[in-house]
Amino acid sequence: MTPITEVAGRRLALSNLDKVIHPATGTTKGEILHYYATVAEALLPHLHDRPLSFLRYPDGPDGQLFFTKNPPPGTPGWVKTVSVPRTEDTNARQVLVEDLASLMWAANLLVEFHTPQWRSEAPAEADRLVLDLDPGPPATIAECCHVAAWLRERLASDGLEAYAKTSGSKGMHLYVPLEPTPSGRVSAYAKELAVAAEAELPALVVHRMNRALRPGKVFVDHSQNAAAKTTAAPYTLRARREPTASTPVTWDEVEECDDPDLMVFRLGDLAPRLQRYGDLLAPLLAPDRAGRLP
Repeated sequence: MTPITEVAGRRLALSNLDKVIHPATGTTKGEILHYYATVAEALLPHLHDRPLSFLRYPDGPDGQLFFTKNPPPGTPGWVKTVSVPRTEDTNARQVLVEDLASLMWAANLLVEFHTPQWRSEAPAEADRLVLDLDPGPPATIAECCHVAAWLRERLASDGLEAYAKTSGSKGMHLYVPLEPTPSGRVSAYAKELAVAAEAELPALVVHRMNRALRPGKVFVDHSQNAAAKTTAAPYTLRARREPTASTPVTWDEVEECDDPDLMVFRLGDLAPRLQRYGDLLAPLLAPDRAGRLP
């Protein structure tokens, strides 16, 4: 029998809490749900009004993984959904996670949270730019940190402020808060940045996705600024061998990173970091921090 729990006035069936999801660490589903309850105050503002895509991993990272934009079967009527353009002439509904009850409902499905760079009220009008720094082995997140520091300076020269987080997988994400700007324009500017990084750091950076070019280099992926694309949200856990989280980091941490292990954060690391730093990505949510593309 599945226990029924009340969360913020909603009745939720939270199932299989003792099920081990990450065998490498023995992490259970109950521990994952506890993690999301712990980080909810920081996470929810980054999900607000952004139609969600879910990467689901119901049997852990070694089981079947599947990506879905549609509301999962059995989505409760009280979970908000919103109509989102899918093609030029078709719309579809996607989930909005706006409160603790919705967050815990989604977390119970075992998902990674992925968001677009725009809000549902203005599809394809990006309010932030993202660069996904993806290391090709033997490069690691330590090389990503070097590239991130260069990109931060390059963005600053255009009057834009960058904020960093680990992807929770192998690499890093850089975010820049923007005044609402058409996604196509943001994409073009992001590609210019990636090309400039490769020109300046040719031994370290590649801006094209071609796998043959990538061993030992950092791929600066600008494609996630396209309106149809999404990026793993801040604080989301990832379907990895260990329960790693996409974690905001300070620029001091980025600049001092000479060991990739320093940039791996597991679900138990986030509560102490939030106590110490608060939400390092809070400026992304502040209208007065939004920049304008040159």
